[in-house]
Amino acid sequence: MRRVLVTGSAGVIGRAVAPALAALGFEVASFDRATSTADDLGDAARVRAAVAGCRGVVHLAACSRVEAAERRPDDADRDNVRATAALIAAIAARPDPPWIVFASSREVHGDARSLPVDEDTPIAPRNVYGRTKRDAEAMVEAARARGLAACVLRLTNVFGAPCDHHDRLVPAFFAAARAGAPLVVRGAARSVDLVHLDDAVDGLARAAARLDAGARGIAPVLIASGVETTLGALAALVIAAARSTSAIVEDAAGSHEVARFVGRPARAAEVLGWRPRVGLGEGLSRLARTPAR
Repeated sequence: MRRVLVTGSAGVIGRAVAPALAALGFEVASFDRATSTADDLGDAARVRAAVAGCRGVVHLAACSRVEAAERRPDDADRDNVRATAALIAAIAARPDPPWIVFASSREVHGDARSLPVDEDTPIAPRNVYGRTKRDAEAMVEAARARGLAACVLRLTNVFGAPCDHHDRLVPAFFAAARAGAPLVVRGAARSVDLVHLDDAVDGLARAAARLDAGARGIAPVLIASGVETTLGALAALVIAAARSTSAIVEDAAGSHEVARFVGRPARAAEVLGWRPRVGLGEGLSRLARTPAR
């Protein structure tokens, strides 16, 4: 069996990517401090032991929410930057270094001057989370330049997991709609590019398969739906999907929040053969049919 280490294996994406990797014939090794206090990327010896014997690493462990990073920037730096540095050091120290797929974010692009965004759009993060992902990306890319088999995937707003964090955009909207409470929209004209969890997992699995097959020199790849959705429109779609009578209330956006975003997934199609398959309407319908947690 080809052993692959998944960091952040207990997270929303980690739990979904493990079976996708297993379906490709990989043996999945889990690594997440949420399930084992020993699984700490700050523990160099533990990281070296986890990497030993692995053909590859899918690195998902992170402070994964913009608001959390704003509140606790030191924790975000620890989890997103220093942890990635420790992981790369452990990989590079192996006589047969495993490949690495690194889950980054569209937040590294900040407020782009023109849309849609692609991989050549300048890196200009607007918030703490984006800056930590930028710095982690730079480490992975530097290692790739030194010969490490690596691929950075920049994920847009991932939605569709019934077990998602309650304070993320879509789960928060659904919770309010189901309760008949107002959906608070921080800037109705702000826009996002929503990619379904199934499609994000497919992108990660395809990148892993390409690297495991010997691919080298894969430049960063944006995993995006290519569809721009305003927050006001999203709120209305959630209300309709939940068959709710909730109102939409607009609030001011935070200074750290990106105003508009939509990605161009052309490189993902070219390099990985990836295309989004679950549209926003279908994804919201699936969530509406899932019992509230």
